[in-house]
Order: sequence, then C-alpha cells, then structure tokens
Amino acid sequence: MIEMISAALPGTMFLALVVALFSGAPVAIMLMGISLVFGLLAVWTGDMRLVHATLLPNRIFTGTIDNAVLVAAPMFIFMGLIMEKTRIAEDLLVTLQRLMRVIPGGLALAVVLMGTILAAATGIIGASVVMLTMLAVPTMIDRGYNKGLAAGTVASAGTLGILIPPSVMLVFMGDLLSISLGHLFVAALLPGLLLALSYVVYIVVRSALQPSIAPKAPPPSEEERRGLWLETLKSVLAPLVMIIAVLGSILGGIATPTEASGVGVFAALLLGALRGRLTRTTLNESMDGSVKTLGMLFFIFVGATAFSYIFRKVGGEHFIIDSANALPFGNWGLLMAIMAMIFVMGFFFDWIEITLIMLPIFAPIVQAMDLGDHVARSEMIYWFAILVSLNLQTSFLTPPFGFALFYLKGAAGNLLSMRDIYLGIIPFVLLQLLVLGLAIVFPDVALWLPRKVFD
Repeated sequence: MIEMISAALPGTMFLALVVALFSGAPVAIMLMGISLVFGLLAVWTGDMRLVHATLLPNRIFTGTIDNAVLVAAPMFIFMGLIMEKTRIAEDLLVTLQRLMRVIPGGLALAVVLMGTILAAATGIIGASVVMLTMLAVPTMIDRGYNKGLAAGTVASAGTLGILIPPSVMLVFMGDLLSISLGHLFVAALLPGLLLALSYVVYIVVRSALQPSIAPKAPPPSEEERRGLWLETLKSVLAPLVMIIAVLGSILGGIATPTEASGVGVFAALLLGALRGRLTRTTLNESMDGSVKTLGMLFFIFVGATAFSYIFRKVGGEHFIIDSANALPFGNWGLLMAIMAMIFVMGFFFDWIEITLIMLPIFAPIVQAMDLGDHVARSEMIYWFAILVSLNLQTSFLTPPFGFALFYLKGAAGNLLSMRDIYLGIIPFVLLQLLVLGLAIVFPDVALWLPRKVFD
C-alpha cells in the first residue's frame, strides 16, 4: 500500500498542480498548500525524512531571499517607476509623435519605438502599457487610426520589456536555471530587437497598403519645427543615458547585471533630479510601488521554491524525464510539445506562474536533449530560455487572461472596446510566433551575440 502511494506521488503532485492552477486560487498559497500536503505524505511514505523538511526554510532563505542575483529585480523595478513618475518616458513619446506624425503609420511607429526604448531602459510591463495607452491611444484615434491597429500596437509595444533586457523575467529565469544572467541578457537582445522590427515592418506595410487606417497628420508649423530638434535632444538623451548605464556597463564587462541595476537606479534618480521632478512624493510612490510588486513576486517565488523542493524529494524530476522519454515524439517533437504547452498556458496564466513553476520542470528535459549540430549542448539551456521568453510574449496578449489587454482596456476606457482590442492583437501574436519560429530554426538569432561578446 505504502509502496503504491510512494510510486504515485510524483504524478499525483504534478496533476494537483495543474488542477490547482486552473482553480483560480492565489498561486503562492496554492503552491504552499500542495507542498505541505505532499511533503507530509512523503514523510509518511519514507520518500523524505523529517530532517529534509526542516531544511526547507533554509533553502528558501539562501536560494531566494538571500540571493545576490535577485537584488537586480527590485532595482530594475524601482528604476522603471522613477522613469514613469518623473515623466521622462512621457516626454520622449510626445517628442517621437511630433517627429513621425507626417509618416503613414507614424504615430504607431512612434509607439513601437517608444516601447523598445522603455523596454531597454526599464523592463516594467504594466506601467509601460498604461502609460502608452493614456498618451498614445487618444491621439491615434483623434487622427483617424483604426482602433484595432492602435490597440494592438500599444499592447505589443508595451510588453517588449518582458524580453529586451533589463527584463525582470530574465532575472528570475537566470536564477531558476542557474545560468549567467549577463549571458542571458545578451542572448535576449537580438531576439527582442527582431520582434520590435517585425512590428515596424508590419505597420509600415499595412499603412502603405491601407492608408486610411493610419493617416498622416498635418506637418508641423515653422514655429513647432524650430524648437523640435532641441526638444528631441533633451527627450532622447535621458533614456539613452539609462540604456548606456545599464546595458552598456553589462556588455562592456564593467559591471555585473546586479551592479548595473544599481547604476541604472542612480542614473534614473539623477536624471529625475536634473529635470526638477524628483520630489518627495514621486520618490515615496516609486518606493511603495516597488515594494508591492516585489512582495507579490517573492511570495510566489517562495511558494515555487517549496514546490520544487518537495517535487524533487518525491522523485518528480525523474518522473518528468521518464515520462518525456516515453513519449513517441523524439527530441524535436518534445521541444515542440513544450513550446505548445507554454503557449496554451499563456492563455490562462501570466509569465510569473509559468516561469517559476514550469521552467524548473522542463529544464532537466531540455538539458537531456540532443539536437545534433543544430544547437551545442553547452548552449542548449540559453537557447531554451530565449525560446520560452519569446513564447511568453504571447501570454500578455492572448485572451481570456492577457494582462496587457486588461491594462489597455482599463487605461483606455470607452475609447476602445474589447472587440477592438481582441481583433487588434491577432496580427501581433502571429508576429510573435513568427519570430519564435525563426529563433527555433535559426538558433544564432539568440546565440550569435553571446558568442561574440563572451568567446
């Protein structure tokens, strides 16, 4: 009897995870509850000794709370909020709109460019989508833009920060997979820029074929033109300093990502002070928002650490690998199945649950794969991390629980209907899947730049 229960523990625990995820219960509490129940069962069956259970708090503290790499996460969050509260990003978007308004689709292109710069400077998704919505959507609709195009452009551009470093998700991925965060940042740079470029090409081509959906704006007056270049220089300089401070210090080998996050915060505070907008109120709001966001992330992280620990103790890692090997897919089929599973999960969960829960489960399978000359075994885990990151872009845009869509609707109000939003995001989800396919077929999309930087 005990032997039967012991053998069934890994599969039952994984099934309980899947059922609980779809139950709508708070993720962190759900993970801790499953860990407690199956931990007690493991002690009873002898799969885990009681002394192992007492080591769990120490594992949570040393593996999560006391992790120097994860210090980068709150710093990048704080840096993004400082940029939002001091309106550095707002100034840039207004300037880009004025510069590009005479181009067909120019306002949409300005939003994509702004989303790319925001991603490279902050990596905060919710704040980016809300800010782009409030600043860009009313102007685009007033200029006669198709509402679906406006919605899709803002939602997709605002979520680029999940992939383009310094991404908070990449910080957690690097820790979960025990790989170099600097290497992962560099690997994500080209795929992120390629994704942004695909948005640009789509907008340009569609605006050329259907000028009525993205009409030109009237050219600027002579008076507006005179001060435009000075305004552009002032607006572009601030985020450029942020990008150089963070990514430049990492790519140049001057600082680790953790150290670069501190440099980025200093640069954000300095720029806010120089613009005269770093008040006590903005500082308090930024710190408060950072603590709340980080508390939510780490609460889930603690639950995921507990689940992962107990799952391994009951033989979950071997269960997953053996189950994967038993499937008649082969390594390529298995990789496609994992990508399909992550894509489908993106309809119901955000990147936090998928990354913290599923990534440790899938990682051992991927590390055991052999794709021949397509990807070297030493580079496999970095390639896989980038594929997952590209795949998780869709989780923000796919209904019914695409969080970027909720942010967009909440900020746009009656300007956009949910029908406008759902129809608008379809081409951009397809573009995300296209770039994911390119990264699968051509691994150098993710691996070429790290080789140049680190080899």
